[in-house]
Amino acid sequence: MSQDFEAAVSGVGALAEPARRALYLYAAAQPEPVSREQAAAACELPLHSAKFHLDRLVEEGLLEVEYRRLSGRTGPGAGRPSKLYRRSDREVSVSLPARQYDLVGDVLAAAIDESTRAGVPVQRAVVSVAGERGRAIGEAAQVGAGGELERAAEALAAQGYEPHRRDDTLCLSNCPFDRLARDHVELVCGMNLGLVGGVLEGLGCESLDAALEPEQGLCCVKVRPR
Repeated sequence: MSQDFEAAVSGVGALAEPARRALYLYAAAQPEPVSREQAAAACELPLHSAKFHLDRLVEEGLLEVEYRRLSGRTGPGAGRPSKLYRRSDREVSVSLPARQYDLVGDVLAAAIDESTRAGVPVQRAVVSVAGERGRAIGEAAQVGAGGELERAAEALAAQGYEPHRRDDTLCLSNCPFDRLARDHVELVCGMNLGLVGGVLEGLGCESLDAALEPEQGLCCVKVRPR
């Protein structure tokens, strides 16, 4: 299980508690950071309880803290700065099985730019851009020191493909772009082929190749010996 997934689940889990969720929604809706006294009063919670839950939301990265004197005064006698809470920039989403719709959005946007600039068909540009993204992912992947098939499986698992080995082939149980693939099969399968192939190149897996081999219940791409 990836650290990103664990962090996302933890963040979502923090909002499962009703009081904590109410405090988060209140703080997120305010144009300015709020004090724990303001949050406690708005959510009708004891101050000590509001403090506990607000600090938990900070630990999970859902709220951020700043310190400021609410009176606006400075110097001796102005009092201690108040601890204020505001929504963080962190975005939390969890999907099971894993989906990568942010990635597909980036690929398609870059492909449209390339298609317009170079005058190539969008489909070809999508495969090209997906390959570039895949190579970057492969080069940055933190994988073990096993054989090429094992390293490829580890890197593709981190992208949500759910690889499993069938003899000398990696079958991918999950398509991270499933919802789009249902309506745009050719486009998404081409993107998967480019992305997986790019990951293999980025990992330096010279003995492996990505092949377009659709099979019911699996991603359209398999990883096979070259």
